[in-house]
Amino acid sequence: MSPSEQLTGSKPVRRRRPRLIALLVVLLWVGVIGGVAGPFSGRLAEVQQNDNTSFLPVSAEATQALELQEGFGDSDSLPTIVVYERTSGLTQEDLELVAEDASRIDELGVTRGAVSPPIPSQDGQAVQLFLLLDGADVEEIPVVVQELRDLVDRPELDAYVTGVGGLSADLFEVFGTIDSTLILATATVVIVILLVVYRSPWLWALPLLSVALAFSLAAAVIYLLAREDVLVLSGQSQGILTVLVFGAGTDYALLLIARYREELHTHEHPWDAMRVAWRGAVPAILASGGTVVLGLLCLLASDLNSNRSLGPVAALGIVAAVLSMITLLPALLVLVGRRVFWPRVPTFTGFYEEGSGLWRRVSATVGRRPRRTALLTGGGLVVLALFATQLSASGISQEDTFTTEVQSVAGQAVVEAHYPAGSGVPVVVIGAADATEQLTQVLSADPDVAEVVTQSEAPGGPPLVVDGRVLLNATLSVAGDGTEAQDVVRRLRTSVDAADPDAVVGGFTAVNLDVQTAAQRDNVVIIPLILVMILIVLGLLLRAVVAPVMLIATVVLSYLATLGVCAFFFNEVFGFAGADSSFPLYAFVFLVALGIDYNIFLMTRVREETQRLGSTRAGTLKGLAVTGGVITSAGVVLAATFAVLGVLPLVFLAELGFAVAFGVLLDTLIVRSLLVPALTLQIGDRVWWPSALARPSAEQPGRDPRLPVPVDAPG
Repeated sequence: MSPSEQLTGSKPVRRRRPRLIALLVVLLWVGVIGGVAGPFSGRLAEVQQNDNTSFLPVSAEATQALELQEGFGDSDSLPTIVVYERTSGLTQEDLELVAEDASRIDELGVTRGAVSPPIPSQDGQAVQLFLLLDGADVEEIPVVVQELRDLVDRPELDAYVTGVGGLSADLFEVFGTIDSTLILATATVVIVILLVVYRSPWLWALPLLSVALAFSLAAAVIYLLAREDVLVLSGQSQGILTVLVFGAGTDYALLLIARYREELHTHEHPWDAMRVAWRGAVPAILASGGTVVLGLLCLLASDLNSNRSLGPVAALGIVAAVLSMITLLPALLVLVGRRVFWPRVPTFTGFYEEGSGLWRRVSATVGRRPRRTALLTGGGLVVLALFATQLSASGISQEDTFTTEVQSVAGQAVVEAHYPAGSGVPVVVIGAADATEQLTQVLSADPDVAEVVTQSEAPGGPPLVVDGRVLLNATLSVAGDGTEAQDVVRRLRTSVDAADPDAVVGGFTAVNLDVQTAAQRDNVVIIPLILVMILIVLGLLLRAVVAPVMLIATVVLSYLATLGVCAFFFNEVFGFAGADSSFPLYAFVFLVALGIDYNIFLMTRVREETQRLGSTRAGTLKGLAVTGGVITSAGVVLAATFAVLGVLPLVFLAELGFAVAFGVLLDTLIVRSLLVPALTLQIGDRVWWPSALARPSAEQPGRDPRLPVPVDAPG
């Protein structure tokens, strides 16, 4: 027997066979999955859906209005405004140029119906053209809008293309850069962090390759499913998918590599070390991935199509990441051997001193003062959580959607300065034809309705009647994307119902209102559902009740504390106007589902050490010392990858990236490192109730030989 076999008692294995198996696994991933699935990662934008139906709740009144609009021929039309401004006053030459532009736009053939004649503002400083863009082919919208912007661009007169068409084009342009911008930024962040963590010039390449192939696999499956309309992929979901796969996948890689490095000290051959490391790390990886997947699939209970689509999309990304980290990465590490850790190559010594000096000291400190540690950290989190009430998550307007200036926002500001603020985004009312007069009177009587127009086949003609219904457009005097307009829609729905109980109120503002309402409902329904699912997983994994409840409580407290910090930074530092109503749910899904990962990594090791050492106290302190470094590194990676969302100029993604990044660091450095171990020590053996580990151990307080200082010194 070799020295390692004599020390570990492991049986000898044939070395060629394991290397052959590892080589076949690598060839399968690189050759088959990489070669076949790889190209799909750059084609996801082709199957994105970013129109209203991709976000609306199925049962919403605005959805019903969109369906009825199909009969009137403009359900997928995009109201678009070309607005010109000269603050010193428009000249006759200006008006002639605008009329010429209207004719040139008609000649492009990109509109439904004719472009409106020039509509001057009452103050004589602006003039606008109204048109309907064909929205059937969403991929062409950015191209068409850019063509319009090039056509009306002139040095002598400020011109903007805005309205729903302009906004859609600007959003599509942002989401169209996800493939290149986000992946490049995320990969760069991961490489830098792995270089710092491992201090090896090439070890970083193995987890990064594994993550990249995992993303390719997920992208291929999602592309095919989206192409066949099995699931919906939005640009927002694609952005989250990218950072989730890179972040979570790298986390799983760090856990496996850390355990593998430990075992290389006690096993002479890499295959033997990987076999033991795999058995020790994979259960935690599977439990972690399973928890995240279940949490994400809870989004299927959402009323919002955007939330329901994110669930399976992100879940597929996690599944691919887990598969890659438990198959491809181990094979790569075995093939390369221990030399991949150069210049810090782990040497075979027959034993391993667990934990870095820093984390042994942290463990000792927590062990000496568990009650004080729990009170200080828990109390601090409670204080931060109190500020969560200051977070405004009732939605944001169009002008507050982007972090940078875009033409659709600038143009809307010009429209609001010179015309009724709701121009270009009218409230749509569809009701019975015989109630047209009553509906018109009800709409006109509202103080915030500037104009009511009944849709007809020709200007000035009789109302267009489809299946006994008419369509009325009500232009509001308040901004169509603000909370005031939503209040108007609520009011109109009540008054319209009195005139025609079967009438529906839709349009851009109604869509926003129904999305906000559904998001608020999702917060109440889905958050408790996720907690129950995670509690069940933790109970099965730890075979206990007390420990899972404790872990859930600490993560929820961390989540609330993060919202409190977000409220301060969003309001006082970043100057954001508020947060989307879906923000609390998205933040909860990622902070709780991903944050619980680190507690899983910690507590599975604590349980393992408790069984081996026969003491919850010794198991907790050793588990903290051993896992501290790798879990902290994993938290930094995940925080950094989500922070990359800030490179996209959208407030929602910037806010989500900040929340997850801060929350993960808070959970990693405070909750998992201090609060959870301190509470576990305070609860003692009862933390494992009702399993056999809950029986009091016979250990007497004393010095743990793995720690540099007495753990029971009085605090």
